[in-house]
Amino acid sequence: MKIISSIFISVLVGFSCFTQIKKGTSMPLSDLQLLDVKTNAKTILKENKLEKGLIIIFTCNTCPFVVGTPDFPGWERQYNTIFDQAVKRNVGFVLVNSNEKNRQLGISEGVDSENQMKKHAEEAGYQMPYLLDEKSTLANAFGAKTTPHVFLFNEDLKLVYSGSIDNIWDNKRKEDIPYLINAINGLSQEKKIKPSATPPKGCSIKRYTN
Repeated sequence: MKIISSIFISVLVGFSCFTQIKKGTSMPLSDLQLLDVKTNAKTILKENKLEKGLIIIFTCNTCPFVVGTPDFPGWERQYNTIFDQAVKRNVGFVLVNSNEKNRQLGISEGVDSENQMKKHAEEAGYQMPYLLDEKSTLANAFGAKTTPHVFLFNEDLKLVYSGSIDNIWDNKRKEDIPYLINAINGLSQEKKIKPSATPPKGCSIKRYTN
């Protein structure tokens, strides 16, 4: 875990000054239209909600916490499995890329450009929508800090869980705790979600700059 430890040092200082939304907050910008790079069509954020709720994960194409390293599996390997579990429980699921700074080199050159997002979604086999957040608008409204950063909303689009997918980043853990899966199960069974928040771990979101 030496590589991951050094990454933690570099990303923890990169957290944004935007305030993260709290449990019980209504989804900000639920009517925002975002481009789904998989279909090349715009989608309204809230229309991705299923009966029980909606999961939004801020992610990207290159962060080691997303794609993995020799020492760390990378959380995107779980995306399709979580998607399957969520849909079975009537919870929607979308991925959002807010790394606008990494798109400013141009549509074909930036590592998080629209073209590179399409390519990455195909290579990773994403089953869910992969949405482009122009000028980091949604990330700023949510106060999203890292890639990945999870936000789970209930049927009323109220926040019920935020933070990490699980605790595998912690090399001192005594057991693996699947925070997001537990939260999905709790939501579908109308049980109290505990914990309702965990620290997000990952690379800082590369926000829009003028």
